[in-house]
Amino acid sequence: MSLVLLAVSLVALAVLFAVLRVPMPDAVVYRAEGRAVVHGGDLYGLRVTEGQLSATYPPFAALLFVPLAWLPVPVLKAAFLVGNTFLLVWLVHLSARLAGRPAGLPLLCAATALALWLEPVFQTFIYGQVNLAVACLVLWDLTRPPGARARGVALGIATGIKLTPGIFLVYLLLRGRGREAARGAAAFAATVAVGGLVVPTATWDFFTRHLYETGRVGKPWIIANQSLQGLVARALREQATGLAWVLPSLAVAAAGLWLARRTPDERWGVLLTAFTALLVSPISWSHHWVWCVPLIAVLLAEGRHGWAAITTVLFTARTMWLIPRQGDLDLRIPWWQEPFASPYALLGLALLAAAALRLPPFRPGGTGSGGQPSDRISSASTIR
Repeated sequence: MSLVLLAVSLVALAVLFAVLRVPMPDAVVYRAEGRAVVHGGDLYGLRVTEGQLSATYPPFAALLFVPLAWLPVPVLKAAFLVGNTFLLVWLVHLSARLAGRPAGLPLLCAATALALWLEPVFQTFIYGQVNLAVACLVLWDLTRPPGARARGVALGIATGIKLTPGIFLVYLLLRGRGREAARGAAAFAATVAVGGLVVPTATWDFFTRHLYETGRVGKPWIIANQSLQGLVARALREQATGLAWVLPSLAVAAAGLWLARRTPDERWGVLLTAFTALLVSPISWSHHWVWCVPLIAVLLAEGRHGWAAITTVLFTARTMWLIPRQGDLDLRIPWWQEPFASPYALLGLALLAAAALRLPPFRPGGTGSGGQPSDRISSASTIR
């Protein structure tokens, strides 16, 4: 029955894509990046699709996109559809492993069929994004057994693709896992070096200039941005948030990492770090929040079915897309619509607040203080 459910879900998705002629714009951008590397074009000067989208990832990512350069667009779309399907299966498997409840084939198929329609996952398919691949690299590395060979390297590679996973290297340091953090940092440095060897000009331009041009990614105040900056911009009705975003962002980053360090439960340490990264990143598009999958898995494993149901509804309701959007209307929505415009950012903040309220008292060197951090996925729950 679960296999039938998965098949029906995938067929429904494929038919929907065919009827709507989904453009998968990000996949088209990745293909253009690969072609720029092959043909020696201006990687960060390219503009493709009707939206005139540009390359925003480090040069190492463009090297990985080289095989896409020779694919016709219809084949490219099919490849992303199939590839993201397998990655979603893997993410569900890794989420169950993080939760300490390995899933058999029937449960794996059923969970994948349902997870497909979570808004961040669905949007990842719509855009032809790499979010699932990056999340899988991070989760695979963090859920490997203690002492596993080259633990931390996959984190460094993920950071070389999209930078934001670099926060997990800080998390490893704070948990007392310095060797893993060092291996991850070395792997990231290797991705930068490879990029520098193959596309030296693009590498120099990215790390000295384009990295700091957040406007290249998109307008931070639009509803699609579910980061703290998006929440603040819409609440203040200001396109430029300045210190009104920077200071709260620094506070959230410090608090989130402190909570991740102190929690005695490794799995909540991973989730708190992930949601902290999503909150403090200048732009976290709704499809970046695929970390809802492991969050729901952990809640279910702890028997917190009510909270799991609420979380599932929140990530399925798509409330931000129900609000009229045209021009600068995102900055002029009524106050009562604000929670519907920023559901993911508010959930992330609520998650950090819940963790802060439920942590055991601070005792230097004691359990949960970070003095002797756990290196396993614990069955204990921090958030009750």
